[in-house]
Amino acid sequence: MSKQRKLSYLFSALWVAVLFAAIMGAVATGVIGSYYSGILVLIGINIILAVSLNLVTGFLGQLVLGHAGFMSVGAYSAALFTMNSGLPLSAAFPLGLLFGGLVAAVFGVIIGIPALRLRGDYLAIITLGFGEIIRVLILAVDFTGGAAGLTGIPRPSGQYTLIAYTFVIAALTVVAILAFIRSRHGRAVIAIREDEIAAEASGINTTYYKLLAFVVAAFFAGVAGGIYAHHVGVLDPSKFDFNYSVEILIMVVLGGMGSITGSVCSATVLTLLPEMLRSFSDKRMLIYSLVLIIVMLFKPSGLLGTHEFSIRKIIGKICDKKQKKQPAGGAPGKEA
Repeated sequence: MSKQRKLSYLFSALWVAVLFAAIMGAVATGVIGSYYSGILVLIGINIILAVSLNLVTGFLGQLVLGHAGFMSVGAYSAALFTMNSGLPLSAAFPLGLLFGGLVAAVFGVIIGIPALRLRGDYLAIITLGFGEIIRVLILAVDFTGGAAGLTGIPRPSGQYTLIAYTFVIAALTVVAILAFIRSRHGRAVIAIREDEIAAEASGINTTYYKLLAFVVAAFFAGVAGGIYAHHVGVLDPSKFDFNYSVEILIMVVLGGMGSITGSVCSATVLTLLPEMLRSFSDKRMLIYSLVLIIVMLFKPSGLLGTHEFSIRKIIGKICDKKQKKQPAGGAPGKEA
C-alpha cells in the first residue's frame, strides 16, 4: 500500500471520528433532541440499506427488488432473539443484530441459488416475489404477532446508545463494502457486471461471486432491520412491502449506481427531505417526487455516477491548479 493511500485512509478515519464525537457530544448535551436523534438513527439505517443494495445493483449489475424482505427477516429475528434470549439488553442487543444478519444471510443463500441463474427483469420479479412471500409468512405465523405486529421489543436505554451503535455499524458497512470492492473479489464482481460471458470465459466463477455479493448485501440488510426493530419497538409487516424496496433502490440510483459515497449522500438527503417538507402537509410528497424527477432529468447517472467523493482528491486538484498558475521559478530570462 502506498504512503499516499495510507494517509488518505488515516485522514478519512480521523474525519469519521471527529463527526462521531460531534454527534455524540450534541446528543449528550441535549443540542440534538429525541426527535432529531430518531432521524439520525433512520439516516444510519438507510445508509446501511442503500450501501448494501449498491453492492448487488450497482457493482454486480443485478436488479433486486426484495431488499426490504431481507430487512424484515433480520428485524424479526433480532427482535425475537432479544425478547427470548434471557440475556441483559446490553448483551442481547448486539448479539441480536448479529443473529438477525446471519438469518438474513441464510435466506440470501436460499433465494440466491435459484434466483441468480436469472438476469435483468426476471431476477427483479423473483426477488420481488420473495419479498412478498416473506411478508405473507410473517402475517400467517403466530410468533411474529401476525397482522397485529410484534410488540414489546426492548429498546436500548436512551437514544445515545442506539445512535452510537447505528453510526458505528453504518461506518463499518461502508468500510467493509469499499474493502470488498477494492479487493480481487470486488474486481471479479465488477467484471461480471461489465460482461458476464467474458468474465466466465476468463476463469471467474460467476455463480460463486454473484451469490457472495447477494449474501453480503442480505447480511447487512438484516443488521439494518435489527436496528430498526429496536428503534421503533413495534414491528408492522406492512412496513416491509414492495414500496420500501423501491425506496431503497431510489436511494441507490439517485446517488449513483456504483458509488458508495453517492449512496451515503442520497440516503441522507432522501431521509431528511420528507422531514424538512413536513410543514407543507399533503403537498410534501408531491414536492419530494418533483425533486427526484428533476435530479434524474438533469443527472441521469446519479449524483456521483460511478465516482467516489474524496477530500484528498479535491485538495490535490486545488493544489495542482495553484501550481499551474504560479510562474516557473528559476527559468532563464532573455537579456535586453
